[in-house]
Amino acid sequence: TGQSSPGSLPSPLFYLWGGLLHRERAPAFRTKESKGKLSICNKVCYAIGGAPYQITGCALGFFLQIYLLDVAQLDPFYASIILFVGRAWDAITDPLVGFFISKTSWSRLGRLMPWIIFSTPFAVISYFLIWFVPDISQGQVMWYLFFYCIFQTLVTCFHVPYSALTMFISREQSERDSATAYRMTVEVLGTVLGTAIQGQIVGKVGTPCIPDPLLLNIGNTSSVAMEEVNITHDTGSLTDTRNAYMIAAGVIGGIYILCAIVLSVGVRERRESSDLQPEPVSFFQSLKLVMNYGPYVKLIAGLLFTSLAFMLLEGNFALFCTYTLGLRNEFQNILLAIMLSATLTIPFWQWFLTRFGKKTAVYIGISSATPFLLLIIMMESNLIITYIVAVAVGISVAAAFLLPWSMLPDVIDDFNLQHPDSTGHEAIFFSFYVFFIKFASGVSLGVSTLSLDFAGYKTRGCSQPEEVNLTLKILVSAAPVALIILGLLLFKLYPIDEERRRKNKKALQDLR
Repeated sequence: TGQSSPGSLPSPLFYLWGGLLHRERAPAFRTKESKGKLSICNKVCYAIGGAPYQITGCALGFFLQIYLLDVAQLDPFYASIILFVGRAWDAITDPLVGFFISKTSWSRLGRLMPWIIFSTPFAVISYFLIWFVPDISQGQVMWYLFFYCIFQTLVTCFHVPYSALTMFISREQSERDSATAYRMTVEVLGTVLGTAIQGQIVGKVGTPCIPDPLLLNIGNTSSVAMEEVNITHDTGSLTDTRNAYMIAAGVIGGIYILCAIVLSVGVRERRESSDLQPEPVSFFQSLKLVMNYGPYVKLIAGLLFTSLAFMLLEGNFALFCTYTLGLRNEFQNILLAIMLSATLTIPFWQWFLTRFGKKTAVYIGISSATPFLLLIIMMESNLIITYIVAVAVGISVAAAFLLPWSMLPDVIDDFNLQHPDSTGHEAIFFSFYVFFIKFASGVSLGVSTLSLDFAGYKTRGCSQPEEVNLTLKILVSAAPVALIILGLLLFKLYPIDEERRRKNKKALQDLR
């Protein structure tokens, strides 16, 4: 179809693998074969396999920063290094794992399924150890950095072949599209589930804090009194908080394993679905062609800044609610409100972009959060207003979630028409977009955590210095608003409007 949606639009890694394994897409997809039919059970089992990546990603995205600072009690500088290096490594692993899988031989279990099956137990163990506070005085930073990077590698070993599996479950395009619709539904629900499980389990306990010494009427014995406070919290409620994070990790790990079992039992990888061999294409030639293609560069530039805006918001919103707004016991419910709002409004934005066009949807959808982001820092802390802002941000997040993956295929179609003799570049288009977004995610988390360090962030403090509150306001309001405005200004340069897209669609249909 001409329009893309969460249902009809595969993830970026689908296209990455489409490019790596299938240089010519259309002829193979149109092969008529009745054997390619999938049952509803097959589609549901396939879709369930998409949940682990989203559940773990959402839990880490919203909660890892506040966990490292207030539960593991790392210095903000070292926390920023862990967050940056982990995300940057995650960006690198996609093409690396893709390369190694492309060299994998077929086995009795298939070509992709062994990667999914054998990476799962190690991924679950490493995920659990991210949320474990080791009883060591030295080496905590290396512990979290090691297991964070190991988990990112292992979850990539699951998700890259899982995304590629779309190409191997049926020869018929309609069946693959239908299976992808099931998958995107489960993945969106997975983001809600990850936020709900982590937030509700941890939120039941609450992270203990140490009051400001100036607020304690302890005179000259303040150091002794503060030591007693530290001991009380360390042996009491902080232990409960650490246990709550491990329980949440255990629940999510159990879901991860269950999803992998359902996927491996309910889906059969069909070797005959991939009988097309790739044509040799020079990587550097493809890279040069893609990076010199104006519409791609302009789209990436605009979406990079708008994505950065929402990454800053995601990474710092829990801290902002806890300290700046003073909603320590409500932040997990506010995060859940954001994700529920995003989930429920994705169908609306799909209808909107179909009715009014994708560029219009970008302008209205992504900019709709800006007045609410300004409102939340201009008014006194108010729970009702915070929930209203959360819902509004979720609506905007839905647009930011949907639109990039509905527009990149338009760029590829335009490129193919401009370069009819040069095919097989889908891997470059999608993998480098994923690379830039993930790398930028690491930069945003690293820079924001480092900013908190410079502002004087107090680990486990019940309150923070005014400089920290000001920094959090900038990170969740002023900086995202500025990035959204800059991204939308850059997006004005994007040349593929609805008229050009319709012409491209007609030209491609005529070619086929």
